Amino acid sequence: MRFFVLEKLREGHHDTEFNRLSSNLGPAMRCPRCGDTIGGLNWLPPYQGELELHGKDFGDLLKGPCGGLLITERFAKDFKAEGLTGLSGFHPVEVMRVRRNHRGPKSGPPPSYLFVTPSYGHPALDMERSRIRSKKIMTCTWCRYIGADAIDGLTLEAGTWNGEDVFRPRGLWGVLIVSERFMRLVERYFTSHITLVPLEKYVWDPLGLYHPRPLQLEPPSKS
Repeated sequence: MRFFVLEKLREGHHDTEFNRLSSNLGPAMRCPRCGDTIGGLNWLPPYQGELELHGKDFGDLLKGPCGGLLITERFAKDFKAEGLTGLSGFHPVEVMRVRRNHRGPKSGPPPSYLFVTPSYGHPALDMERSRIRSKKIMTCTWCRYIGADAIDGLTLEAGTWNGEDVFRPRGLWGVLIVSERFMRLVERYFTSHITLVPLEKYVWDPLGLYHPRPLQLEPPSKS
């Protein structure tokens, strides 16, 4: 089984953002072993928000509040019909308004969206084989939190994956991973504003720790 990091594809035909308007938040998850907080706070009902449409049509899968996702009812139907797992909740979201940030013909009404939560708890990163730079040392073998400063490829620990098709791994809650089955679903049923990066090729290096940026030489001054 191959795995991929799911990322939002900036711009494009289906570029859509979601902002929550309801402010009901619950406590974040805690590691059952060390007790440290995992991820952000939980979003509680009512599930209300607004859409920002930057493209020409609405996306099928959007980044949601508090680590969740927004998916259309159509995508949810396809996801369940294919027998995929790893998403829970499927709560209807009330779209209070749509802000259109593009020129051209006005698009139709938005599709019905559902708020879902990716699974967490089984799959874990192999912290020795994954290329992660951090100033912190792992102190808990369950949540494996170290706070990444840079990433140059990830590897799952053998035997920890439990068949989930969408999940956040122990060791790096902020990364959303999907299975090869999910990739095939994306290819077969819809195209939207997401991109799938092979797990071993995933790079996040804002400071250039693994891949130093070339020096930007100043142009010679005019004399």
